[in-house]
Amino acid sequence: MVKSINFVVLGKQDIASEFGKKGTETDLTLYDRKESDVIKTWVIPSGFPDKIQPLFQAINLAEYVILHVDKLDKFTGEQIIALDLLKKEKGILSHTFEVDESKLDALINGTVVEKYIKVDQDKIKEEMDKLEPLSTDGSSEMVIDHCFDVKGVGTVILGKVTNGKVKQYDNLKLYPAGIDVLIKSIQMHDDPVEESICPARVGLAVKGAKPDEVGRGDVICEEGAVNIKTEIEIDFQKNPFYKSEIAENQGCLVNIGLQIKAAKFTSISPLKLTFEKPIVCKSGQIAIILKPESPTIRILGSGKIK
Repeated sequence: MVKSINFVVLGKQDIASEFGKKGTETDLTLYDRKESDVIKTWVIPSGFPDKIQPLFQAINLAEYVILHVDKLDKFTGEQIIALDLLKKEKGILSHTFEVDESKLDALINGTVVEKYIKVDQDKIKEEMDKLEPLSTDGSSEMVIDHCFDVKGVGTVILGKVTNGKVKQYDNLKLYPAGIDVLIKSIQMHDDPVEESICPARVGLAVKGAKPDEVGRGDVICEEGAVNIKTEIEIDFQKNPFYKSEIAENQGCLVNIGLQIKAAKFTSISPLKLTFEKPIVCKSGQIAIILKPESPTIRILGSGKIK
């Protein structure tokens, strides 16, 4: 059985080209390589720092982090905050010669990044090779990051199996739309397979959904495995670096998994968010509140969904 490991590459993103071959390229760019029976994928948020959204989506696609710091600025700060809020505890940290190590240590103090394995740049690959695949059992579930129409094939969906396994000819649901989909075929690293196990990156040819019915962050899973909501309550913690106040009816963007959805605050204590369109979520999942237009820090805060 082919196994999978997914990394996010942050800081100096171009080091990803040393690890694998470039594949899909949008505001998220993917590199991959197959080594014996393990497929390794590196995702970079190529739309960041212009946009904050790809940063959270890229981190959510990975089990492991590679943070190669080449400067100490507010965007490095945003990446460290994002990793900490999403509780990404497994990673490798390195930096270029221009970076003052004591200042970097002060920046990561008290965050998950403090626990990362610290190495010189030329040792990153060596440390990566020691990392083991991490799998989650349970009912079939996959999160979508890209979707398009392929002539002669139909709707093709790219994403990551986040739970259990997905098998050819499975009848599953596409949420939040609630559409029935049949998995016609599965590819991993351009090779056809009959099933793929979490945390595999896969390409699925599906029947039942058109590309315009599929969005990034949508989930394919067994019926009833996720919640569809237009309002959530979270155990909110404000980012201490975000200085503005929040108020009822104020608008924001919310990141849950790969979804980025517009919402507004309908209550501050407890903190409740109402969405313009339905979202897919689970109790205990982390919701990140963003203010992309903010000239300073763009991460307002976060909390687990109740």
